[in-house]
Amino acid sequence: MFYHDDELQFEVEVEEPNPQFAKMLQQAIGGVEGEMRVALQYMFQAFAIPAEKAEMRQFLMETATEELGHIEMLATAVSKNLEGASDEAREAAREDAVIDEMLRSGQPRQALSSGLHAMPVDSNGVPFSGNYVVASGNLAADMYANIMAESTGRLLATRLYEFTDDPGMKDMLEYLIARDTMHQNQWHAALEALGEHRPVPNSFDQEKENQEYNYTFMSTAREEREDPDQPWTQGDAPDGKGEFSYTPQQPGGGSPDLDEMIDEMYNEVN
Repeated sequence: MFYHDDELQFEVEVEEPNPQFAKMLQQAIGGVEGEMRVALQYMFQAFAIPAEKAEMRQFLMETATEELGHIEMLATAVSKNLEGASDEAREAAREDAVIDEMLRSGQPRQALSSGLHAMPVDSNGVPFSGNYVVASGNLAADMYANIMAESTGRLLATRLYEFTDDPGMKDMLEYLIARDTMHQNQWHAALEALGEHRPVPNSFDQEKENQEYNYTFMSTAREEREDPDQPWTQGDAPDGKGEFSYTPQQPGGGSPDLDEMIDEMYNEVN
């Protein structure tokens, strides 16, 4: 159950409304690096946590709920950048030929469908997809996915920061960047708290793996090359269970002999 407080998590002020920046902010809402992605990702990960791990479930749900607050902040920022933009600001955004084309071919739906407010889409107007969400049911795999999500989210926020001179937008983004820093670190801490977890999943008996190739870096270069002497071609593997090696060749499996199967399928259809 969720309860909504009619107050933003952090202040959102726009001194110089900018429709161009509103469009860019949409990526932080409905894009693959955006807040909708992490809010739903952490929520669906929490749904899979068994009852005996209640603390981990709460940990994920609290962060998911925080991300819902970030969506609200960004949606407010989009509205303020769109609704308050002067005619001069709208025309100034078109002075750059590239930006003019972006706006011209951009999101008319933001006016037609949402009345100059935020939408659950990315900066190109592509609707948010649940396919962005990673919730595997394996805690270690999910923590790695969360670190990646927060890393790309922080990267997006820092790029947005460089695209604006508006003090209010910079304040909001400084806050969001700070939270991305915390979230990256908390997922790293959660991984460490799991103890031995590599390779993921660590429940599979490694004796069943092909022992010849489970720690071998396999070069796929057309011309055979020598071992480049890199950390991933020699020395102990990070999981402490094997030692890296290098091969310039692949096992080889011959040509796929599918002619008979294809002929049979074709004759059945016809």
